[in-house]
Amino acid sequence: MPPRPSGSVIEPKGGRGWAIRFRAYGKRRYVALGTPEQGWNRGRAEAELRHVLADVERGIWEPDTPAPDPGAEGSGARTFHEFASQWFEDMSPELRERTRVDYRWRLSNHLLPYFADQRLSEITVEEVDRYRRQKVRESKSIAEARERQRTLSASKRKRLPRPLSNGSINKTIRLLAAILEQAVEYGHIDRNPARGRKRLLKEGKPARTYLQPDQVAALLDAAGALDAEAREGDGGRRRPLLATLTFAGLRIGEALELRWRDVDLPERRLRVSAAKTDAGIREVDISPSLKDLLAEYRDRSSHTRPNDFVFPTAAGGQDNASNVRGRFLSPAVERANEALLDAGREPIGAVTPHSLRRTFISLLLAAGADVPYVMAQAGHNDPKMTLGLYAKVIASRTDHGTALDTLVSRSRRTHTAVASRPVAR
Repeated sequence: MPPRPSGSVIEPKGGRGWAIRFRAYGKRRYVALGTPEQGWNRGRAEAELRHVLADVERGIWEPDTPAPDPGAEGSGARTFHEFASQWFEDMSPELRERTRVDYRWRLSNHLLPYFADQRLSEITVEEVDRYRRQKVRESKSIAEARERQRTLSASKRKRLPRPLSNGSINKTIRLLAAILEQAVEYGHIDRNPARGRKRLLKEGKPARTYLQPDQVAALLDAAGALDAEAREGDGGRRRPLLATLTFAGLRIGEALELRWRDVDLPERRLRVSAAKTDAGIREVDISPSLKDLLAEYRDRSSHTRPNDFVFPTAAGGQDNASNVRGRFLSPAVERANEALLDAGREPIGAVTPHSLRRTFISLLLAAGADVPYVMAQAGHNDPKMTLGLYAKVIASRTDHGTALDTLVSRSRRTHTAVASRPVAR
């Protein structure tokens, strides 16, 4: 069965009036309707489009003398850069800030460097597959380069980007498909070459990484040591940030958007006001030791006004998740693993900031906290998420409840040198 005809309404622009664009009998069609002064508006234009499409479906629509389509040159000659930029500009007001940043990253770092100068009509299924293969090769090369650097001393290592996972590559292809889907709707191209599962890479189930108490201790020790070695003005925020992710269970975006007005140290509570869902807006209890660690950190911070970010950049701006992963978490994990291996303990595997959030929830459950409380602390609205993902992840039978507080305290005592170091103000 042939697909139902579809089309779009063209708003007045550049002195032209309302028009409709659609496909009929295997060809793109353009019909000029009239100007606002002649009584045309969006409602009337959409009604006319519906009537025309109904006639096309019944096979009774007959074209008048073909009118030149002012956007016809865009159908063949409009580049992906032009169309994607307009798409992003139009979509931005409807997107959450985090989604907007993510889309901009996918476009600027991946899709535009490859497709920017290609005409929409030149982006074929074969070209999309070629893009996918190139991304796989790039990621493999980066992974190999990072592996070679592991044998070098820290001073000789170059800063390399993280290799893209299959899931991240698929995200760029899905965004490409969304943009090209609108190009199809507007009549610029006949079909969406990026649509369909065959364009995507196979994704394995993500590894669920949860840190054991001794791994948490080693991570915080390492972060504190790195803070102590950092240059003056660095802020020494590695340990307090990683501790907050681990013992308050914040998502990385929530932690980086946290401001001092949201931190009530006397009452030992954090308020999360920037969250993905309504359930995510919450108050989180903090342990006495985490309270002391944050108080110590605030005393030496240069940015402590109510509206200042708790974990800002050196200039006071909002940091980003990529920086935290690359400059804070990864070096701390590497150093922690050296200590764990020396002690004959299991090293930390692949870990992300979200792994620390999962560790927090797992520790609470293992310590006997009831599910409603854990849900409220984590910002979950579905108990299946809390229990299904986190209830059985702690292998040890030790008292994780005691560990929850003493881990922070241990790290705070070990690295008091950071607190005494003067910070430029």
